[in-house]
Amino acid sequence: MNQAVTEMLAKYHIKTSRDAENALKEIIQEVALLGLHRANFFERAAFYGGTALRVLYALPRFSEDLDFTLFRPDADFSLRPYFSAVAKELNAYGFQVKMETVEKSPKNEIESDFIKANTKIHLLKVRALKEFVQQTQPNAKLQIKFEVDTDPVTGFEFETRYLLQPIGFPVISLKKPDLFAGKLHALLFRQWKNRVKGRDYYDYFWYLKNAVPVRLSYLRDKAVQSGHTQAANLKNAVQLRDAIQKRVEAVDFEKAKDDVRPFIKDENELAFWNRDFFKQITEKIEII
Repeated sequence: MNQAVTEMLAKYHIKTSRDAENALKEIIQEVALLGLHRANFFERAAFYGGTALRVLYALPRFSEDLDFTLFRPDADFSLRPYFSAVAKELNAYGFQVKMETVEKSPKNEIESDFIKANTKIHLLKVRALKEFVQQTQPNAKLQIKFEVDTDPVTGFEFETRYLLQPIGFPVISLKKPDLFAGKLHALLFRQWKNRVKGRDYYDYFWYLKNAVPVRLSYLRDKAVQSGHTQAANLKNAVQLRDAIQKRVEAVDFEKAKDDVRPFIKDENELAFWNRDFFKQITEKIEII
C-alpha cells in the first residue's frame, strides 16, 4: 500500500480486526476530504457531525460518516461533480473504491452517497495488518456514507481547520458551539426505533467535559425546521437543561453502551453511564 497510508496507520495502536477496520475507515475519510478540498468543495459546504469532531477536534471515538452542510440552500446541489476528484485521490493512495448514489423516495434535503471498499483487500495490502485478515469476513466492506444538507439552517459560524495527513490541507468546519447544537438536535429529536444512539451521549459528555457552550439559536432553528415546533420555546439554559433531562429519563443506557463500544478504545469510560450521571452533568451545560 502507499507509503503515506502506512505512515498514517502508524499512529494507531492496532490490536484487533475492529481496530484495523476503524483505522482504515478513518484514513479513507481523511483521503476523501483531501479529494473534496482539491475539488473546491469547501467553497460551498462545511464539515460537521461526529467525524468532523473526531478528525478536526480530537474526539476520542471513531465515527462512520462524512456529514456536510451547504452554506446556503440549493435544491439542485449534487455530489456527483465531486466524485471524480474523491475517487482519483483514493486511487492515488492505493484504495479501490466504488461510489454509489443512494436513491431516496421521496427526495429529501439530505443527499447521500457512499464510498465502498473491500475490507479484506485493504487489509491484505498493509503488512502490519496481515494478522487480522483471517478475522475479517471475505465479503466485508468498509462503507462510508456522505450526507450533504442541501436545505440548511444558516445561523451557524464556521472556521478553517487543518489536517496534517496524508498532506497538510484546510477543511472548513462548523465551530464547536454549532457542532454541539447539531449534536443536541440529534440527541433530543432522533427517533430511536429499536436502537439508542449511544454515540450521541458519548459526544454530549465530550462537549461538556471540554466546556463547549451551545449556540442555542442554531439548535432552536434546526429543530423548528425539522418539524419540532416545541423547540421554539427553548429560550434559555434552564429550559434546555430541562428538555435534555426529560430525554435522558427515557434512555436505556445499557443499549446506549452497546452502541458506542465498537467505536472506543476503553470501555471503562462507560462505567458510570446511567440516568443520574447524565442528569447531573447536564447542569453544567452553557449557551451562547
